[in-house]
Amino acid sequence: MIQSNYSSKIFDSAVDKFSQLPGVGKKSAARLVLHLLKQNEEALIQFSDVIHSLATDIKYCKTCNNISDTEICSICEDKTRDFSTVCVVENIKDVIAIENTEQYKGVYHILGGILSPMDGIGPSDLNIKSLEKRIIENNIKEIILAISSTMEGDTTNFYLHKKLSTNKIKISIIARGVAFGDELEYADEITLGRSIINRQTFDGKAI
Repeated sequence: MIQSNYSSKIFDSAVDKFSQLPGVGKKSAARLVLHLLKQNEEALIQFSDVIHSLATDIKYCKTCNNISDTEICSICEDKTRDFSTVCVVENIKDVIAIENTEQYKGVYHILGGILSPMDGIGPSDLNIKSLEKRIIENNIKEIILAISSTMEGDTTNFYLHKKLSTNKIKISIIARGVAFGDELEYADEITLGRSIINRQTFDGKAI
């Protein structure tokens, strides 16, 4: 075990936990903990309560798998949305990215990942059956595939087209003529918004 340079085991433990966050090293973690120590007791308790709520109170929407405070998320409860159009994304970060564009007024379906045989992720590991059920039980007219343009992402698109095209609904894919990188969360809002607006009909062939 590496010997800590800190005089407090509690402080050391806090730094260790913060450094486990993506993109946060030991020095950044120490700065964050020192910042928290400057706060009053009430602020620290409120911070702790919010972290605790992540473990005890966060739910996943029964309809789209998005994070929610209730069984159905606020997007799926919003009567102003277009429920006939479903945007299929890989994860929750993609929903946040698309929502930030303010260009999309339909609803979502979160797969919870993409197909990756090398990593042992197959169709049964993703929320595909629930998507098929939504199409059958609801008046869905269009499915938009908004999945990152990687080899695994394209494999997922081809699989979904094969599975869903039998339902005789429109299947679209976000515009590839607009470069947005490999992951939607890193696209700027204007570019991503345009890729949604300029989506193209997907025929299941090479993109």
